[in-house]
Amino acid sequence: MTTEPPRPEVEVRRSKRRRRTVSAYRDGDRIVVMIPASLSRKEEAEWVETMLARLERSEKRRRPSDDVLLQRALGLSDKYLGGLPRPESVRWVENQRSRWGSCTPGDRTIRLSARLQGMPAWVIDYVLVHELAHLLETGHDAKFWAWVDRYPHAERAKGYLLGWSAAAKLTLPPGYEAEAD
Repeated sequence: MTTEPPRPEVEVRRSKRRRRTVSAYRDGDRIVVMIPASLSRKEEAEWVETMLARLERSEKRRRPSDDVLLQRALGLSDKYLGGLPRPESVRWVENQRSRWGSCTPGDRTIRLSARLQGMPAWVIDYVLVHELAHLLETGHDAKFWAWVDRYPHAERAKGYLLGWSAAAKLTLPPGYEAEAD
């Protein structure tokens, strides 16, 4: 028996200036739906359902499942790391606030922070390659970075994560800073 995830809190904002357009976005754990003030309550309810469905479809496209992540990691391993690292599982986790990802070489598991969801695919791929490289080298020494730097967008992704962290006023997690000279 499958259960539906709980429906997010929905806030409807009516605007007298808005004439025809309806939009929605996620604000933390709630969904904000912006509608023209002239809509009836019935029209409002219909638009809320429509916009929730659209937002869910959009978020699913940007948030691959754990199975898709595992297949993606295996493909990246084959393409950039000679197929040597073979993770047992790759999954999203909500409890990583100070890291982008983590790897446990003993059981060959990789976890990615849910904060990466919605970031460009090449950034997620970089974090996957970074964690895959930990299945080959546990530390952040020159050998490790030589593996990671096989990914052609490594420097660009490091810069992206550095910029994102600076904009969010966060410190970059260990191992994601640029290599020391």
